[in-house]
Amino acid sequence: MHFDYQMALGSFLVAIVVGLTGMGGGALMTPMLTVFFGVPPLTAVSSDLVAAAVMKPVGSLVHLRKGTVNLRLVAWLCAGSVPTAFCGVLLARALGRGNNVQNVIEIALGVALLIAAAGLTIRSYLTMADRGPRRAARRPSSEEATEAAPSSISVRPIPTMLVGAVGGLVVGMTSVGSGSLIIVALLALYPKLNANRLVGTDLLQAVPLVWAAALGHILFGDFKLEVTLALLVGSIPGVFLGSLASSRAPGGIIRWVLAFVLLASALKMFNVGTTEMAWALVAAVVGGIAVWSLLRAWNGLRPLPFPRDGAASTQAVRDGREPARPSSAADLSAGRLRSG
Repeated sequence: MHFDYQMALGSFLVAIVVGLTGMGGGALMTPMLTVFFGVPPLTAVSSDLVAAAVMKPVGSLVHLRKGTVNLRLVAWLCAGSVPTAFCGVLLARALGRGNNVQNVIEIALGVALLIAAAGLTIRSYLTMADRGPRRAARRPSSEEATEAAPSSISVRPIPTMLVGAVGGLVVGMTSVGSGSLIIVALLALYPKLNANRLVGTDLLQAVPLVWAAALGHILFGDFKLEVTLALLVGSIPGVFLGSLASSRAPGGIIRWVLAFVLLASALKMFNVGTTEMAWALVAAVVGGIAVWSLLRAWNGLRPLPFPRDGAASTQAVRDGREPARPSSAADLSAGRLRSG
């Protein structure tokens, strides 16, 4: 059996991004296999899902032990996602093994990548808006504000099961969506669910979802053991290192870079030409900066998050410390006289 060291290195780099952001596993790994290593789309989806089935339980068990999981939400999501994930594999299989099925998988993957990029953008906006002065002015006092505990969330069974069903179908066909798509839908359905419980719930529900899709691809897909082994060898240490660095990394910048990569990968899946793709990406960057500046200003923040003079002093005052004053030439001279 041939072992591809370059593929292992690529999965290592992708896994570092996944460890830093908590998102983008299938959304980055599958396009990497198809674009850079020439792996057929169905084979890439099958092998990536089997590798994800090995890695997914680790993070979810940590959240489960910390109590940051809403088990009722997990149950309703899995009720919809597990059967449709298996059906997604059968649907991809029913399309055949020729060029037609590969084209359908590529188009479905491109759509899923666009939705994942939109999901990252929505998450970034919600994070930015939450710390803006407009939201802070409407926020209740610390005595009145209480975190939404798992038991206090009113679960909506039918919408939750539908979210799981759509997410499972997409994951079964493309391997994208167990984190990127479903977590965005949970944000819309349950805005009172705080970030830790949102991530923990999403991670745990993804375990049976990915297992069902992986089993389906092992039985009916185009699973390749050598591809899966290369992904596991690179991704396990990559996720570990990315998780260690996540507390110090600029998460906002990483999310924007990830969204940019997802958009470029989606355009590649749609077979957009090189020149057209370059112009589309430039337009996305320029338009995104303009729109983001307007949204920041509307939420009471500076249009561009660049540091300004006195920012350190302002932060020091907020922290209860006296800001350091720059030494003037006269102060330096007086210091020399006193020391002499």
